[in-house]
Amino acid sequence: MSKAYTAARVEMIEQPEPPQARKEEDVPILFLHDIERHYRQGDETLHVLNGIELALWSGQSVALVAPSGAGKSTLLHIAGLLEHPDHGDVYIEGRATAVLADHERTRIRRNEIGFVYQSHHLLPEFSALENVLLPQMIRGLKRTEATTRAVELLEYLGLGARLNHRPSELSGGEQQRVSIARAVANAPRILLADEPTGNLDSTSGSDIMSLFTDLWQSGRTLVIITHDPALAKRASRVVEIRDGRITSDHVPSSS
Repeated sequence: MSKAYTAARVEMIEQPEPPQARKEEDVPILFLHDIERHYRQGDETLHVLNGIELALWSGQSVALVAPSGAGKSTLLHIAGLLEHPDHGDVYIEGRATAVLADHERTRIRRNEIGFVYQSHHLLPEFSALENVLLPQMIRGLKRTEATTRAVELLEYLGLGARLNHRPSELSGGEQQRVSIARAVANAPRILLADEPTGNLDSTSGSDIMSLFTDLWQSGRTLVIITHDPALAKRASRVVEIRDGRITSDHVPSSS
């Protein structure tokens, strides 16, 4: 067990319990330890993240809520190993990632972490089916296996009749469903979503959040950036960030 994890135990025990009973020896599936991130703007240094300490256990859903420019997207990128912090480390199931080679970080991103973005980022020249099977083939699955799983996922998400449609032929809600299918195609244990309902109408947004709830209840760890208080209430924890620091970590009110 890392010294960083052990030292943070006292701070973490006040955080909300995950749905499953937590054992004392349980290790967080994702642990952000003393994360700092700075950017240069001319002669000034912009301090985006200042000592973020956050532990997430398997089966938790966490809503990150913060005003624009507070660093929540940067934090999500660091958590997903897309970006290196200037200080601190990201632990995946107790394993420090700062010292890992690029190919090992890439392997973790491909196999253990799924990403859902506000703007979908689907490949426009490929069909819905192809967008979902490609990450599986990159991982090493045969095309037949990847296609079978892609079809199952898209049918589960209500897109069985849209398999061969390209993104431009799909509605915003349908494109987001494809991006969710792509994100979970390799069965990651951690799912990170950056404003996944930001470009959707209220009905489509509610449908997408219901899908995320299903994914969380199936045992995945889910982190969602959102400005919508109603959506944040559907998570098991709400973490508020201001001025690069966590100011609140609580169970949302049921009212």
